[in-house]
Amino acid sequence: MKPSYRVVVMQIAKSEVLELLNQMPDECDLEELHYRLYVLEKIKRGQENYRDKGGVSQEEAENRMNKWVIS
Repeated sequence: MKPSYRVVVMQIAKSEVLELLNQMPDECDLEELHYRLYVLEKIKRGQENYRDKGGVSQEEAENRMNKWVIS
C-alpha cells in the first residue's frame, strides 16, 4: 500500500527536525530550538515561493530596499 501524502510530509518533517537536533549543541534550550525551526520554515517557504512565482531582479530588490533604508 502506498503511503498517503500527509504521511510522507510528516516523515520528511521528522527527518528535518532530527537533523536539526543533531546539529545543535548539547546545551541548547527550547527557545533556541523553536527559533531555528522558525527560521528553517521561513527559508523553506521562501524557496517554495521563488520556485512557484519566481524572483525579482537585483535592480528591483535594490529599489525595494531603498524605500526602507534611511540615508
